[in-house]
Order: sequence, then C-alpha cells, then structure tokens
Amino acid sequence: MKYKILFLFLFITVFTTSCKDDYLELEPIGRVLETSYYQTEGQIFEALIAAYDVLQWGGTYGWTMRTGLLNAASDDCFAGGSNQDDQPSWVAYDQFTLNPLLGPQAGFWRKNYEGIYKANLVLEKIELVENISPVFKARTIAEAKFLRAYYHFELLRFFGNVLILDQVLTGDNIYDQVQSPPADVYAFIEQDLNDARNTFELPETLVSDNLGRVTKGAVNAFLGKVILYQNNDARMLEAAGLFEEVINSGVYALELDYADIFKSANEFGTESVFEINYSGNSRGGYGANGLDNFPEGNYDVQFFGMRGYVGPTFAAGWSFCPVTPKLVEVLTGDPRFEHTIIDGNALKQQGASYEVGYQNTDYFVRKYAGLQDEKALDGEPALNWGNNVRDIRLADVLLMAAECFARANDDASARNYLNQVRSRVFLPEVTASGSDLLDAIYKERQLELATEGHRFFDLVRTGRAAQELDNFVEGKHEILPLPQREIDVSGGVVVQNPGY
Repeated sequence: MKYKILFLFLFITVFTTSCKDDYLELEPIGRVLETSYYQTEGQIFEALIAAYDVLQWGGTYGWTMRTGLLNAASDDCFAGGSNQDDQPSWVAYDQFTLNPLLGPQAGFWRKNYEGIYKANLVLEKIELVENISPVFKARTIAEAKFLRAYYHFELLRFFGNVLILDQVLTGDNIYDQVQSPPADVYAFIEQDLNDARNTFELPETLVSDNLGRVTKGAVNAFLGKVILYQNNDARMLEAAGLFEEVINSGVYALELDYADIFKSANEFGTESVFEINYSGNSRGGYGANGLDNFPEGNYDVQFFGMRGYVGPTFAAGWSFCPVTPKLVEVLTGDPRFEHTIIDGNALKQQGASYEVGYQNTDYFVRKYAGLQDEKALDGEPALNWGNNVRDIRLADVLLMAAECFARANDDASARNYLNQVRSRVFLPEVTASGSDLLDAIYKERQLELATEGHRFFDLVRTGRAAQELDNFVEGKHEILPLPQREIDVSGGVVVQNPGY
C-alpha cells in the first residue's frame, strides 16, 4: 500500500491546510466539499489513507525528516551538508543552538497536527456513514486511533507540553486550545492504543496490497514503547508483557543475516513490525512553489549520500549526517559495522571519489544509502527514493523487552532477549547482572540501531544526554522550542517551552 496514491485524489478534491493561516485552519479548495463527501466505505478508506500519508512527510516547512534530524541531534552523526549554511535548522539541532525561530520545530509541529486532524476526521465521519460493514468500521477506527496516538507521541517526544486534540476543531474553538502536561498526553495516547489493542477486527498479519497498515503487533509494540518512555519502573513488567506478545506471536523473526534488514528487496521482511512506505513512482520534482506532483520519496536517502560521488554501488547525495568518529570507534570490530557505516577512505582506495562536505569524517550512513540501481527513472531522482523506513523492528522490541526486565530486576529474562540480538551477529553472550546488564543493553541499542534515529531519545529518556552530547543543556534541550508562529497566532494561549 503506497499511501499517497489514494491521498492525491483526496487532497485535490476535498481540502488542504492553508499555508498562510494557523496550522489547524482549513479551507476547501476543490469542487467536492467536506460536507458532501465521506458517504461510503471507499471514501472513508481514502480519508484513512490520507491519515497514513502524513507518516511519509519530510518536506514540511523545509527538510524535516525525522530520522536524519534525530541522527544529527545524537552522537551517531553530525549535521553535515555542503557547508554550515546549507540547512541551518539541521546545524542548530546538531549543535543545540536552537531558538523559537531556528530549528526543525515548525515542520514537526505542522506535520503531526496535520496527522491528528486527518485521524480525527476519519473518526468523526465514519460515524455518519450508513450501510457500513461492522468489520470495516471497527478496523478503521482502530487504525485511526493508532495513528492519532502515534502523532501525539511524536509531538510529546519533541515538545513536551502539547495540545491534545480529540476532535476536529472548528473556527469557534481553534484558538482556545491549551497545552496539557505530559502525564495527561501519555494517558490519552494509552487510551487510544488500548482501544486499538482491544479491537478484535485488527489483523495480526497483512496481505500484499495492505502492507504498511497497522497490525496487532504494531499496536502492542508501540504501546509498550509508550509505557517504557514514561520511566516508571513499577510499570516495566507491564511493558515487557506487551513486547512479549509481539515476540511470541509467531509473526516475526530476526532476519538471519543482518545485512538483509535494509535491502529494498526485503521490505516488510520478517523483522518488520511497523514500516513506513515510500515510493519512487510519483515522478515528483522541483517547482516554482516548492515540490511539484507530491513526491512520495524518502528524502533522507538523498541527504545521506556522498556529495558528488563517483564510484561503484552507491548513488551521489548531499553529504548530510556524516558519521561521528565516536560511533566509528564503538562499532569498530563489530560485525554490524560494514552494514551500518560506509568507509569513504576504503572507497577512495578503490578509485572512487566524492566532494568533502561540512563536518566531513569520511564515514557515511549505510542503512539508508541510495544505490545506483534503485534510482527513480522518472521525475527528480533526489525526491523519489522508494526506501521504506523500518519504524519498529523486532530487534528493537527485543532490546526494549530486555531493558524492561532488567529494570524490573529479572536479569535472566533480560539477558535472554539481549543475547538473542547478539547471537544473530555471532557475538558472545552477555552474563552481566544489575546495573552492568542495563548498561550492556543500552550499549547494544547503540550498536544494533545505530543511525536509525533512536539514539537521541534513548539518551534523553535514560538521563544520559548531557554526558554524551556536546552543548546539550539539561532541562532545556530534551525538547524543542515551540514554533514562535504558533505562539503568536494563538495570542499567547500556547506557551513557550522552558529555556527558549
């Protein structure tokens, strides 16, 4: 299921969000208005696909791709690019020089509230459709609630005190919304996920033309992650139980070869619990007003590539997210190194060449590297990479389960799940206990999930960010500043985060 194929029709014929007004203010732009749409299952399904589509977005208010920006914010990568002025918001997140007018916050804020709006629209309109299949209705509601929870969680991680939106807003209440404390946002997210989890009609597996939709495994894994992030040790066994439902479901298995995880031919592989679809089929390009023809591509792939690269295998890119010497050092000698990091010096010894970009280290991201034989044949190739994002994969679930058991003082179960990840790459078993075991689990997350966008929030939620990240100010940089524009249009109802 490539989300934007159906979304294009919906977007063109129904409505969009005004760029010049508030992020929640809507205006119809086509012949078919919202009031006369959403009359059939097919139209509701189109609305659901529109809610999924937001997962792909990476070009909202600039280049705001989550994986790349979180890599830059972490100690996995620097910002990179052609020079320090290439993408100032990336550099600001990398160096923690953020302010309300500088950083990726506008894109993340806009994207996720757009997703929430679209999910709420599904939940509102589905109740008005007559002659609807009970199975279709139950499954669609579960998926929309998962997506609403997902977008609220993204906002919570990035901004802390955010607005809970459980309905489609009207002109009368758009500017009355106030932020909620994280505890309330977490409770709202959990309720949506538990509703989805308790939906019998939500499938455990998907057929080929439904790949990318939510499953029971995705809901359980995500709910466990949400509980883990709250850092309440009294709930660690609750989260572990959710992870074990995924692990023991018989639906998922670690890829036998670590090298296979990120191959395009292996999308929706046995290890994938929740995967975000991308496509190179939209023929998108650059236009006078931005990106034309709604590119469906994964822009991170272009960003990660070596600038001006000439050589075998890889396609040229824009040299963002050069890998830090720190990550190179910790991965040296690990079997996952060559599948995580491109060694530019080794390529140059083979006759390849590339331009030296900003913060160059001669090491580059391998997991989402663009390959020459996978470039889009139509449109602007840079905008049409079809590489899917493995948003939740089984190794991540195993390591979250290991962490939960370690924090609940069940070292045997923790070691079991940790060592399953290590044995896949033929590393010796860990025999540590207590705090040493927990440190080993954190280390394994750094190695196994490197450059996948997990590291920054792993450091934040475990209280280790200030000691690992240069220029990070504890009590401030755990979250982004709110976009100044949102504070202004709210008339001060929306309050800026501390320190900004």
